[in-house]
Amino acid sequence: LLTFAIATPKADVGFMLLTPDLQVATGYEKQLTLSLGPEILSPAYSYLSMTESSEYTTTSAQYAADTLIGEKGLTEGSAEFQQALKEFEERMAHYLKHRLYPVLPDWPAICFYPMSKRRTGADNWYSLPYETRRELMGGHARTGRTYSGRILQLITGSTGLDEYEWGVTLLAKDTIDIKSIVYEMRFDEVSAKYAEFGDFYIGMQLPLDELFRRVCL
Repeated sequence: LLTFAIATPKADVGFMLLTPDLQVATGYEKQLTLSLGPEILSPAYSYLSMTESSEYTTTSAQYAADTLIGEKGLTEGSAEFQQALKEFEERMAHYLKHRLYPVLPDWPAICFYPMSKRRTGADNWYSLPYETRRELMGGHARTGRTYSGRILQLITGSTGLDEYEWGVTLLAKDTIDIKSIVYEMRFDEVSAKYAEFGDFYIGMQLPLDELFRRVCL
């Protein structure tokens, strides 16, 4: 359970719960709402989403063909090829574990916003061929990797669960990095042409007792 103070008048306090059980999530929500008595904590916003892997993740076969053979010129089956492929698979296993079972740091700045892909006119994301979508998402991911160590990003899926298609959570040591990554990614074609965003919520992670003191509860 992440607890944080919201930095704008949109709300006072925020909670983010990661749990594999929807029953637990519902129970927590009811306990939080009623914990200080009726009408003390009133929900201003909620969002439900699930951790998931990305359908655009590079596979071992794609990495071998495009990078090891195509870019680096390695010979398939050679010792160097096999070692590089093994290291890639280990990195991807770690990445997938984080996507599905995230452990989030207690970095002070937190941001959440929902988003969807556009489905209208010539900018219909879902009418694009898979390889085009994969290439566009690959460029987006490269932008994100330049913020490694400064931003931790968690993408969760919400198609059929809430109003938008994904929830995006950003954790940072400095709020300026949140502003920077969101601004820079706006210039990626996948955002500039195909993304639609909901409201942004920015906050500061605090222990629960300090959080309640901050809002005079």
